Parts: sequence; structure tokens; C-alpha cells
Amino acid sequence: MEYRKFSQGYVLRLDPGEEIVSSLTRLVEEEGVQLASVSALGAANDVTIGIFNTVEKQYYSHRYQGDYEISALVGNVTRKDGAPYLHLHITIGNPVTGEVHAGHLSSATISATLELFLQVWDGQVGRKFSDAVGLNLLEF
Repeated sequence: MEYRKFSQGYVLRLDPGEEIVSSLTRLVEEEGVQLASVSALGAANDVTIGIFNTVEKQYYSHRYQGDYEISALVGNVTRKDGAPYLHLHITIGNPVTGEVHAGHLSSATISATLELFLQVWDGQVGRKFSDAVGLNLLEF
């Protein structure tokens, strides 16, 4: 992972074999980022996506292996119990079949590159678990 800091945030690049969630978590921890928005694109070859079932209040994981284009990766960085909390959604496409998959990003290993822009915001927003919804919701 290589990155550069700018006045409004960070631009980072991941290389083949690097994992998105753990790499971004490490950057956020090392730089002390409290609140940010995430936007990225690239390519991955091992992606696990969670789809939330609102009735059962649980995620179902789906793993995709092979060449996939990351056409969109969006999300945010907040805090839960003082620790970084990444909420990321991804859309991936198979370049051969055109099949597209999307959902909550659990993990993704880069096959070519990832170009990520992390816009940092002043302040802090927390997370609190909602029994009614079954998710960690924003807490102001």
C-alpha cells in the first residue's frame, strides 16, 4: 500500500495481493482518521460480499473468485467503541460474463490495482447497535 496525504484526505493505491479492508483499517488507525468517506475502483480476484436479510437480521456471505472489475467501492469510516468502523459497499463485474454482484464488502484481494480516495471530515460520528434493525447505526 502506498498513499499520500492531502489537505482534504488521502489518495492510496493497493497492489496485487493486498486486501482492501485490512489495508484501509491500518491506514485509518495509523493516521488517526475519525470520520471519512470512501470512493474507489480497481480490480480484485477474491471478493467476499455480505447481503443483509432484513427479516432475519443477518448477513449472508457470497465469495467470488476469478477476475473481477471493481466498478464501485463506496462507504464511510466512523467509530464504534473508540475503534475504527468501516462500512463499505462494493460492486464487481465479471469481464467475461458481464455478471455483476454487489453488497457489503467483507474482504477483497487486489489482482491488479485499487485507487482509493479517502475524504476526511472534521469531527466524529459513532455507531450503536440497533436491536430493532439488527445493524450498527450512526449515532450522533
